[in-house]
Amino acid sequence: MHKYNNLVKELDITRPEQVWVSDITYIRVQNQWGYLSLITDAFSRKIMGYCFRLDMLASGPAAALQMALNARSYSEPLIHHSDRGAQYCSKDYVSLLQRECISISMTERGDPYENALAERMNGIIKEEFNLYSSPASFEQTCHKIDSSIKAYNEMRPHGSCDYLTPCQAHQQRNVLNRRWKQYAGKWQKEKQLITRI
Repeated sequence: MHKYNNLVKELDITRPEQVWVSDITYIRVQNQWGYLSLITDAFSRKIMGYCFRLDMLASGPAAALQMALNARSYSEPLIHHSDRGAQYCSKDYVSLLQRECISISMTERGDPYENALAERMNGIIKEEFNLYSSPASFEQTCHKIDSSIKAYNEMRPHGSCDYLTPCQAHQQRNVLNRRWKQYAGKWQKEKQLITRI
């Protein structure tokens, strides 16, 4: 399987759908592991696509990618960045990217810092929405993931996106101010309700 060069390590990200970052994270479901594939827009932090499965086949990340492609708002050039996992190097996944004329970028040294934003997204979804593990069924866990990602995209303000939600930031075509103060208010209350589901 061909490994691709890192195209984003010194890239200035200035618009939505310039770079998508991808990764897979583990969620414990009762007595087994589930695998959540995420595709996030690097500019807006919007989760563009996701898929939760009980296996690590390439079809999971491919389903997340297809969801992201269906949700595209812009037609400008796009880079897809990931680690060098077998799922992202698979023929079907690479063929889908090539068919959509999306440039392929991968980490080069196996260093998680080369895919830091994707790793950070894993942490946000699991920490803020209490998704490290789920005592519920697979179907109920899928529903919680759906609700959590909807809340994340539509209600959670981002300090890195001028305190806009990811959906709001995705509509911006100007440079976003980076603000790193703690936020509070409505989002904190909504988050408490979601994590109780």
